[in-house]
Amino acid sequence: MNTTLGFPETDTFGRLLRHWRTTRHMSQLTLATEAGISTRHLSFLETGRAQPSREMVQLLTGMLDVPIGERNALLLSAGYAPVAGEQPHGVIGAPQLEPVRRALQFILNQQEPFPAIVLDGDWNIVMGNEASTRIFGLFKERGDKNGANVMRTVFDPGRLRRFIVNWEEVAQCLMHSLHREVAATGGDGVVRLRDEVLSYPGVPSRWAMPDNVPPMPPLATMRMRKDDLTLAFFSTVTTFATPRDLALQQLKIECFFPADTVTEQFARRVAYREPVAV
Repeated sequence: MNTTLGFPETDTFGRLLRHWRTTRHMSQLTLATEAGISTRHLSFLETGRAQPSREMVQLLTGMLDVPIGERNALLLSAGYAPVAGEQPHGVIGAPQLEPVRRALQFILNQQEPFPAIVLDGDWNIVMGNEASTRIFGLFKERGDKNGANVMRTVFDPGRLRRFIVNWEEVAQCLMHSLHREVAATGGDGVVRLRDEVLSYPGVPSRWAMPDNVPPMPPLATMRMRKDDLTLAFFSTVTTFATPRDLALQQLKIECFFPADTVTEQFARRVAYREPVAV
């Protein structure tokens, strides 16, 4: 089995701890001072000469702001059971999360007549409002039932990508997001997704390195065209504040807003009648 950081199972707590400390650009002195321990003890923890207590693992991962799911990887590597009560991806319909689901549905409804979707940690669409179906469905071929993952939909040449006029600009922004998530979490799922989209035809191989992805513009607008229909949207992304659950921590709510009056008028018009054929 692999840890969520993508390291082999044989990797020790010390190596994982050192990985997160360097990822957060913290020196041993800084982390030790903030945690209230000696640099000597921290050094011993990183080299494996000292075994951390469960409380020490939780203290250090908290100081390093390690994502909830990755804290379990460090607990397991130190020989402790993971924190209980975390929900796996895609179970926002669980009874205990019903208030969350209602809140999400409220946000989606309020975004009408413009699209809004909810994404899990692997960029799968787990919820969406009717506008997302009405509008984005116009750019979906009949029989295409595999549009549930945003990254695959945008990077696959046979899907939404062929309708995005400024595809390279949009793809660059998404690639930046993938690289940030890989750096922040190292999760197997997002690593596999990044490698998959990099393998699609027409995706520059240089994008495999974060530094080789061109800088993003201040605001990215997605412009789509199919036949005589041209629409333009920009979006905002919202996350839950201080979640204590893995699934909730990774949920993203993306709301799309019209970037021009033509798009706004079209979205309002089709909200009150059957979608037009294009």
